[in-house]
Amino acid sequence: MTQFTVTVVDTTGKQNYIFSSNRLRENIGASSLLSQSTQEWVEETLGKLDVPKKYQEEAIEISELNAELIYAVGGNALLLFKSREIALRFTHILSKRVVEKAPGVNLLVAHKDFDWELNNLYSEVENLKKYEIERQKSERIPSVPLLGLGVTASCNSTQLPAVDSSDKYIQYSEGEEADSYLISTETKQKLKAVAKANQKLQNIFAEVVDGNLYQFPYRTDHLGRSEGESSYAAIVHADGNGMGKRFQKYGKEAKNNREYIQRMRDFSKSVEQAGLTALKAVAQAIIKSIQLGKVVGKLGEFNLNAKYYLPFRPLVYGGDDITFICEGRIGLELAALFLKVFEKQPVADGQPLTACAGVCVVKTHYPFVRAYEISENLCKKAKTFVKDERKEYGVDYFSAIDWHLAASGLIGSISEIRQREYQVNNSDKVWTLAMRPIRLQNNNREWRTWEGFTQVVEEFKEGKDWKERHNKVMALREVLRKGSINATQEFLRAYKLPQLPLFPESSGQSEQLARDGWKDRICGYFDAIEAMEFYIGLGD
Repeated sequence: MTQFTVTVVDTTGKQNYIFSSNRLRENIGASSLLSQSTQEWVEETLGKLDVPKKYQEEAIEISELNAELIYAVGGNALLLFKSREIALRFTHILSKRVVEKAPGVNLLVAHKDFDWELNNLYSEVENLKKYEIERQKSERIPSVPLLGLGVTASCNSTQLPAVDSSDKYIQYSEGEEADSYLISTETKQKLKAVAKANQKLQNIFAEVVDGNLYQFPYRTDHLGRSEGESSYAAIVHADGNGMGKRFQKYGKEAKNNREYIQRMRDFSKSVEQAGLTALKAVAQAIIKSIQLGKVVGKLGEFNLNAKYYLPFRPLVYGGDDITFICEGRIGLELAALFLKVFEKQPVADGQPLTACAGVCVVKTHYPFVRAYEISENLCKKAKTFVKDERKEYGVDYFSAIDWHLAASGLIGSISEIRQREYQVNNSDKVWTLAMRPIRLQNNNREWRTWEGFTQVVEEFKEGKDWKERHNKVMALREVLRKGSINATQEFLRAYKLPQLPLFPESSGQSEQLARDGWKDRICGYFDAIEAMEFYIGLGD
């Protein structure tokens, strides 16, 4: 018998750790520390156990090495060890480093001994995740740190006792105003991680982003602001559809333990590469638009030693769970572009990729954690839309997008906001002003698509009946708020318009929408009117 120990490494409370601060620098550092805890530091800890990085994927059952790394990506890792003793030593070294270098990161580790010849590794791993890791998450007692004794000062971001000042750990660019404030140990480590995180990002994007010309921003103010006109940021959260089940299915089909390991390794790497490729395409599209003059001047320019800040910054990347921040007026366009490119990427199981995205556009200095929470909930709403469509029509997974444009603040959950601001009661029936979530790609049955939405927005902006006629568009918006087809048709007669902007043809629904403004008590035009000032297309 050959006894090994399989170890699962995971984290909990990721969102709160990364997005608890309203300072982009701290978000960047937090994301980097979280990634390092389950990736770089895992690899370095294996090195301390006499498993050099270049040999960490060697087959453990035929090698003399103490461990094998199956994968380390997306905030979790899976490893094999020759014995439980070595696995516990690994856990001790890694957890000590996390406590010292990344305070606030909640690491979860679970071990299971198994026999290589007799036991099925797929089953052992699934049981470990389902029972042990989930048990740790549910039973975890929240940390209640001592907030200070006597006369103490608090960290501006974490409210923990301050131990230092921020200006010692921030590398300011020439011309950038210093921002000095009190920080805790947790915040200090986040700020110290920023320089390395930015260099890593520049290296990953080196093939599409020339570091001599463009720099990823450290502050939301550097995303691009038009003074006196616009100061908004968009938080985009995207997540793959059904990826957990796909991982399980692909692993379950393995004929033996070695094939299972290879399948998990290949699948995780291919999904990670798919996300990175889509993000690179986004960066490339922005740079191309800047070079063609489509964006520069519209978003504002920030010159830094002959370099320009990109109006875009990935915050969480690694796998199918992606979060990035960008200038508010290109958030919708970049989210759609990311999904389109992501769909085209090949992955190890040979099945097509799809994903959903939530976009929350808020004032630049709006509390970040709240904006991220909304974007995550919007992504979940898009996923629910996909699930409902699949259940009702028996269709495959498809990509979808949902968004919220907060010109002022955000009060309540996204469901409460939709009910309060986007529903009209007329004749004891509910009329819905928002057509979102919408499909990314067209089909013959559904008119609520990205192409339809953008086509209507562009028509309101540039169409001969609407261009530079802001009062007419605003008048239509108020008519739509009545939730009445008759009101829409009266508007058309009053303004001597033959119809509203056409949607792409979809089973004869376009003409009905252009005539009535509504389809099945769902409005086809309110979202487009609302988005006119928050949408800039980047072209082809």
